[in-house]
Amino acid sequence: MCRHLAYLGPEEPLGRLLVEPPHGLYRQSWAPRRQRYGTVNADGFGVGWYAPGDPVPARYRRAGPIWADLSFADLARVVRTGALLAAVRDATLAGADAEAAAAPFAAGRLLFSHNGAVAGWPQSAAPLVPGLPPVDLLSLEARSDSAFVWALVLHRLRGGDDLGRALAGTVRQVAEAAPASRLNLLLTDGETVAATAWGDTLFSLAEPGGRTVVASEPYDDDPHWQEVPDRTLFTASRTGVLLTPVEDPASVPKKEPCT
Repeated sequence: MCRHLAYLGPEEPLGRLLVEPPHGLYRQSWAPRRQRYGTVNADGFGVGWYAPGDPVPARYRRAGPIWADLSFADLARVVRTGALLAAVRDATLAGADAEAAAAPFAAGRLLFSHNGAVAGWPQSAAPLVPGLPPVDLLSLEARSDSAFVWALVLHRLRGGDDLGRALAGTVRQVAEAAPASRLNLLLTDGETVAATAWGDTLFSLAEPGGRTVVASEPYDDDPHWQEVPDRTLFTASRTGVLLTPVEDPASVPKKEPCT
């Protein structure tokens, strides 16, 4: 369900990253090559990007399929950025919350996307609800599992976690409550990108000059694309890439009480 992509590097038109590649996110909306769950991503799309001198990213989101937006390709042709996050959506419940449910979700400098599903949603989320302040629950942008996962991530960030720790901690937390969940999360502040591979595909392309792309699937046949192993946290800045394991909560022995 869903395809997403983040980019860090020299300024490029949005279209060069999303529309022009032969298997770019635009085409993945109707013809993904590696999508394991669902076949068409027509339940909304969005792109968030950073403009020089502006601390808050811009967002362009719509409830319908990206190919039906006659203005997007023209916009993408001229808008340039050195950092973006974009997604096309295959909703669990088509039409629910319309544009508000389309990634990227945002808070300050942050942009977030979720590719996957929380198993047993919404009942499976019940054990996680007490861990969130009531104001966070009341201010959810949408009633989707992705919006709820974003609230969990944001709560950790506000508690002092960096981007990678917030994603990894949230994945472990949700996977413990709903073990069959698919939790490929993507988060950026315009300078760093963090992503998790947990139950679905994730690929990265790192090139000289600090150009890095991380995406649900390659947008072309460049042999330098690398698959990120499952259960892995991917972090990238303009100076390098780091891969670290995300510990599966099922593999962690439970602590026994002292006697």
